[in-house]
Amino acid sequence: MGNSLKAIVAFVPSNKCQKYLLEDLEEMPVDKMVDLSGRQMRRLPVHICSFRELVKLYLSDNNLNHLPPELEQLENLQILALDFNNFKALPLVVCTLKQLCILYLGNNKLCSLPLELRLLQNLKTLWIESNCLQYLPEVVCELSLLKTLHAGSNALRTLPPQLQCLQELRTIWLSGNLLSEFPPVLLDMPFLEVIDVDRNSIRFFPSLAHLPGLKLVIYDHNPCRNAPKVAKGVRRVGRWSEETPEPRKRSGAVIEITLDEKPLLPPAAKTEPE
Repeated sequence: MGNSLKAIVAFVPSNKCQKYLLEDLEEMPVDKMVDLSGRQMRRLPVHICSFRELVKLYLSDNNLNHLPPELEQLENLQILALDFNNFKALPLVVCTLKQLCILYLGNNKLCSLPLELRLLQNLKTLWIESNCLQYLPEVVCELSLLKTLHAGSNALRTLPPQLQCLQELRTIWLSGNLLSEFPPVLLDMPFLEVIDVDRNSIRFFPSLAHLPGLKLVIYDHNPCRNAPKVAKGVRRVGRWSEETPEPRKRSGAVIEITLDEKPLLPPAAKTEPE
């Protein structure tokens, strides 16, 4: 009954009704974290923005499509979770939060990202998976401290060459896109440790053996005819990985041996800044 009532109250814009959704949250918690996930909220109550020392704000799984301009008062915010909402555009006020280290934008309706995103120069983790992106916005390539980029389940066909400027980038998740070839720019990023191109349309993999930092490459569920060559000690997840040989000609026939292994997915739990 409680959840049903909240779902009804969420459609009433009055301050009293919106405050009900927050239950007893009147003062900033001692741990400087507010988790309002799954509250059926349609707007963020402005008084939350008075918690000026807030470090973590989780707004996942609501009905938000905008944020109040007062959010800029959260000058110390390091983690902001806006995933599983109804954003068609990233509210520009988010780009004023210059201490942000981790930003979750997955499972919205984003088709682009604003140029103002470049102001978030402390950002280390960006999750933009499950949106409507047909290209990776070049502004992402200006986030010089970015270490983890999750852009899976979009409609990406290529990656911009400027991506190689992200010399701190270690992990890139690109599963579930429309890549027809392995992105050439990744071949010029020797610092990458994890590359995930699972569930794309890649037919041929170039050698990745020259990438000294690589630890894991996930390439399963592609119509490929070869496995990417990697340096010793690098784990591969996909057809003809380290557990099985690549197909070889025998009496004129190609013998294919597949690896029935579930691909390693990115961690579901939200991470903390290092």
